[in-house]
Amino acid sequence: MTEQTNVAIAGGGIGGLTTALALANAGIASNVYERRPAFPEEGAGIQIGPNGTRILEQLGVAPILQPAVATPDVLSVRDGKSAKELTRLPLGDWIAARHGAPYWTAHRRDVHAALRSRAEAEPLISLHTGVEIDSVSRHRDGIIAHGANGEQATASLLVAADGLWSTLRQTFVPNATPLPVGKSAFRSVIPATALPPELTTNAVHIWLASGAHAVHYPVNAGRDIAIVLIAKDSNLDAGWDFAASRDIVQQKITTFAVPLQTLVASAAEWRRWPLYTMRPLPRFTAERTVFVGDAAHPILPFLAQGAVLAMEDAATLAACLAAAGDRIEDGLKSYDLNRSQRIARVASASQRNGRIYQMSGATAVVRNAVMAHTPPHRVMAGFDWLYGWRCPPC
Repeated sequence: MTEQTNVAIAGGGIGGLTTALALANAGIASNVYERRPAFPEEGAGIQIGPNGTRILEQLGVAPILQPAVATPDVLSVRDGKSAKELTRLPLGDWIAARHGAPYWTAHRRDVHAALRSRAEAEPLISLHTGVEIDSVSRHRDGIIAHGANGEQATASLLVAADGLWSTLRQTFVPNATPLPVGKSAFRSVIPATALPPELTTNAVHIWLASGAHAVHYPVNAGRDIAIVLIAKDSNLDAGWDFAASRDIVQQKITTFAVPLQTLVASAAEWRRWPLYTMRPLPRFTAERTVFVGDAAHPILPFLAQGAVLAMEDAATLAACLAAAGDRIEDGLKSYDLNRSQRIARVASASQRNGRIYQMSGATAVVRNAVMAHTPPHRVMAGFDWLYGWRCPPC
């Protein structure tokens, strides 16, 4: 890259900040524009597999984040109605040794804070709040990013990291509209002391039931538990973070076993995230604009890979731009080629997981039997393609 090359990034969430850090690691300067007056700190729990923690280590974020994370030992899968444990899949030391990086669970707020802290210390990154980039135009060999309040920024290219409801994506692909799937994720964070004694403390738990499933795991260095219930929801509000009443959540778990009901009842408040999917974009780039994270490929949360895929996008984009030198268009083409098949495979696997988690009747009985009789290490080896990801050559 030439010294004059610089990147404008629309969005200061996990995808935008990771992109800025990955670019800086490749010697590329960037300006990050967050539309809100402050960088986001909302959210609840987040799972970061080895394919994500490896990137955080490479970018110098891991040492900042590590004091706030948990490193679960196992993933315990239970039948939702009976609470019977179907299988215990290895995480902890096993997955770290297999993939060279740990499996972490954390509060999304802590991940944001660690990324922001690292970005603030990086001379090649400038952070701006209260600036919403809502359009882009070509300028000589680069672009002009236009802000909603009349701001303008000249750059070599624009990264659209502005999320599921991306304004910039609508500019280039007007028919790329998020489609509701008729389900919502109900989320809360509760003290770890609320965990029923019959449940493993340092573990990711998944509860399977007809038409719904629940996941909970430690966050805040094990002091708290993040819990999410994914169930049918007829409320199709456009957005991603709404208050939810305790009564509504409890109505959705009446068929679950007592330990989970006890855990849910201990939550003081709940937030609701309607789930959306989107038809695949024909490309993840348009001229000198490139889409990352949910702006490019909103993924259903049944594989816990949404934020991690944004990290992968960031690492791949930086590598492709660095390899292309001054041939920015070639770098963007390489990014497209590198990400399309990967995203399609993860999206398909996530949808498949969602179907498996919420099976009913005879198919659920067969699922439970298969889980109970398949060696746990063999199950986890089936995810080597996912957790073993490393940035391919561009």
